[in-house]
Amino acid sequence: MTGSALDAALMAAALSIGRRERGHTWPNPAVGALVVRDGPRGPLIVGRGWTAQGGRPHAEPQALAQAGEAARGATLYVTLEPCSHHGGTPPCVDAVRTAGIARVVAAVQDPDFRVAGRGFSILREAGITVDVGTGAAQALIDHAGHIRRVTEGRPHIMLKMAVSADGKVGLAGRRPAAITGAMARDRVHMLRATHDAVLTGIGTVLADDPLLTCRLPGMAQRSPLRLVLDAELRLPATSALARSLDVAPLWIVAAEDAPAAPEAMLGAMGVEVMRVRRRPEGGLDLDETLKLLALRGLTRIMVEAGPRVAASFLAGGLVDEVNLFTAPRPLGPDALDALEGLPLGALDDYLSVVDEEKQGVDRLRIMRRR
Repeated sequence: MTGSALDAALMAAALSIGRRERGHTWPNPAVGALVVRDGPRGPLIVGRGWTAQGGRPHAEPQALAQAGEAARGATLYVTLEPCSHHGGTPPCVDAVRTAGIARVVAAVQDPDFRVAGRGFSILREAGITVDVGTGAAQALIDHAGHIRRVTEGRPHIMLKMAVSADGKVGLAGRRPAAITGAMARDRVHMLRATHDAVLTGIGTVLADDPLLTCRLPGMAQRSPLRLVLDAELRLPATSALARSLDVAPLWIVAAEDAPAAPEAMLGAMGVEVMRVRRRPEGGLDLDETLKLLALRGLTRIMVEAGPRVAASFLAGGLVDEVNLFTAPRPLGPDALDALEGLPLGALDDYLSVVDEEKQGVDRLRIMRRR
């Protein structure tokens, strides 16, 4: 295996372990790191690390601690530029220098203004060889939430949709309908487990009374934060969301002029209520909502909502990725359209298909912003 091919394979492994806690490291990115040195039979991984839940400790010091003295003269593979600023932990570049690492292979530079190439400069000034770009394409996908938060001031938005063969999401009268099969539903639970939060609208809550947790066996603790857009604070205290705070937190985004009494009641239960402006045309200001959520540390949000909220995100240019599940059966012409006021084909105006899979009898298309 050539040097570049070996670097690519080891970076792929670092990216893979970096995804282990994705959805649970916010506000920090989910980074992976490997310490590799030459062994008698070829490269030997002597240390592995990934960002822990809650964002600390970081990946690099964990991998270096595991390697111990074996890190001296070794190569560090890391999926994002090592941090160079003091935060909740000392700078990772200090740990890299102290460990005696000879070479750093990093996938991408960290766009955070506190780092932004400074980490690489410090390492090079210490005499460490730094190579950047191996595995960059995948790293940009894996770290999209962090990158979007520090460059655009909002979380990365993934819209999940499940539609019938004729592009419908519910029965006439906004009645819910079971659309996809068990395999697709399991995939949705896994998607929830890898996002910081799952967002829905109050209309979906009142119609479906969802839990929005991860209900795969043994994975309840991987459930994301739940977010509800609820301008008038109509969420019932008896809803499944309000009664499952022991499983995952619940935040509500309400209008500035929403009544105070429901907020006091929900707050006493442990629900957090935030307020944003209304749009002149009605509904909550989504741009302000996402900026507020980014300030609170969220990097990756899965939107799992009804046609109105889904269309609002799409029309606002706020959808970065779509997971579109399509079932083989139609629901009929009187059923509920997937996007209120927009054809389902509007997705193609904003995004491109990057992957397609079978999920049992259903089909999954993964689309990303062009």
